[in-house]
Amino acid sequence: MKTILADLAIRAAPLTFVFLWSTGFIAAKYGLPYAGPLTFLFTRMWMVVVVLALIVMAMRVRLPKAVDAFHSLVAGFLLQTLYLGGVFVALSQGVPAGISALLPGLQPILTATLAGRFLGERVTALQWGGFALGLVGVLLVLNDRNVNMTGTALGWTASVVSLLGITLGTLYQKRYCGAIDWRSGNLFQFAGSAAVFGVAAWLFETRPIDWDIHFIAALGWSVIVLSVLTIALMYWLIRRIPASRVASLFYLVPATTAAFAFLMFGETLNALAIAGMVLCAAGVFMVSRGALRP
Repeated sequence: MKTILADLAIRAAPLTFVFLWSTGFIAAKYGLPYAGPLTFLFTRMWMVVVVLALIVMAMRVRLPKAVDAFHSLVAGFLLQTLYLGGVFVALSQGVPAGISALLPGLQPILTATLAGRFLGERVTALQWGGFALGLVGVLLVLNDRNVNMTGTALGWTASVVSLLGITLGTLYQKRYCGAIDWRSGNLFQFAGSAAVFGVAAWLFETRPIDWDIHFIAALGWSVIVLSVLTIALMYWLIRRIPASRVASLFYLVPATTAAFAFLMFGETLNALAIAGMVLCAAGVFMVSRGALRP
């Protein structure tokens, strides 16, 4: 019975992760009218630090050694500061939620290229075909003029930064942080990011917050569900399946986010863009079927 339940959990974990991760873009857009992106993230980060500190103390988790703490800080800078900061700035600059999720969807292309060099993972021909199909899907989505005419140059640049952050962060986390307890490791990751966002908000924003019920809901969801539960699930996946396969899950995020954005904000895509989303999903299937362990 335990074996069956464990198998079901492993099978359900990737789709659960995609669903939860996709809500992050919606929560960000939902809360940004009430605080600047850097102020929002600083508030979110220090709250997550408090939650994780309580978890670490209650469960008596050992803090990482100095070298592991350093690796956690680097991974946090890539996964939390660059990735999340890029997404939030992109959304605040008018980039649609579905597209702010789409550009990081290019991550599998970079991850597949780098995983073989740094992690010793073999990328099969079927996986390369899946990556190519996903890339074609991304290009079809970007062909929508309603998409590529929105947002500012800063917003699109921030989306590229988020792509680099999540790609390098996934690889760094798998190579250097695999043996670190996720609770204490994340405590250092979020603490470092809180410090960076705090300085950035002080330098570039006026830092007002409208504590509207919508902002509180978005912040609460971001802290508990996204920054604690979803991040823990991502690291759980990174430890158990190849990095290239984890990266392939992000091909599903844009379509899921676009559906949420349509329901909540009325954001629409044309037929060609929707076809591109379908191709991205097909690419995920090919990458997952072709995945091999190192």
